[in-house]
Amino acid sequence: MADTCGQVLLGSGLTVLSHPLMYIKVLIQVGHEPLPPSLGRNLFGRQVYQLPGLFAYAKHIIKIDGKVGLFKGLGPRLCAGTIGTVVHSKVVQKCQEQGAPQKAADGSLQYVVNETTKEMIARSCATIVTHPFHVITLRCMVQFIGRESKYSGVLDSIVTVYREEGILGFFAGLIPRLLGDVLSLWICNLLAHLINTYAIDDSMSHTGEMKNCSQAVTGFFASMLTYPFVLVSNLMAVNDCGLAGGLPPYASVYPTWVDCWRHLSREGNMSRGNSLFFRKIPAGKMYAIEQKRFF
Repeated sequence: MADTCGQVLLGSGLTVLSHPLMYIKVLIQVGHEPLPPSLGRNLFGRQVYQLPGLFAYAKHIIKIDGKVGLFKGLGPRLCAGTIGTVVHSKVVQKCQEQGAPQKAADGSLQYVVNETTKEMIARSCATIVTHPFHVITLRCMVQFIGRESKYSGVLDSIVTVYREEGILGFFAGLIPRLLGDVLSLWICNLLAHLINTYAIDDSMSHTGEMKNCSQAVTGFFASMLTYPFVLVSNLMAVNDCGLAGGLPPYASVYPTWVDCWRHLSREGNMSRGNSLFFRKIPAGKMYAIEQKRFF
């Protein structure tokens, strides 16, 4: 119990610190670009027009809503984090109690598969239970675009979603989010196992640090590879929900998440919002206007 409380407190602190970054990322993901491109240099030193990065975007939000404006949607996100940590901990504990009678040897492929399966079940349960709060969090953020106040408090937002969309509204964008989480977890753990088994010799010095490093690197690679699922999930969570940021002419209405995926793929926007610093001007009608204005 004490460990769970510690995880909740630590997770809540990290959530508060990282919230402005997530807020800006979500606005970029839905395609909100209120600031014009500026002339800068890419990694090769060539002059190119780039969209404003993290700090310029944050200044724009502060100018309109003040510093407090950077924390829109924090309440439901904290609820999601707290509930998710408790559910994850309980499911992991239950999986360990009902584990296989013959334990696989530490470091073996079977051990990695067993542990990853347990973690997958725990994460999936936590994601499903907390997804309604995730949907509300995203909609609170996207209200910045149309200056709405439809979603305010957590309880009021729950009532609003249920009244307008029913139970299904709380689970908009759930399928691509689950798929992305599961794929990212398996890619990360299996790649780390291959690297630790065949690329790192146990007789080498600092073996533990190298294995931890390989886990971090594979985790980063897996998150990059599965980022399109995150993008599509967030777009579907706000799509056609009555907010300006999820309706035409600002955004297309997608019948299913597969349609959203295909549309972004055709436009070449599957990585939109993945970078918050060096942001090139992506394809799409919304940005074509900006390009005509500044080129």
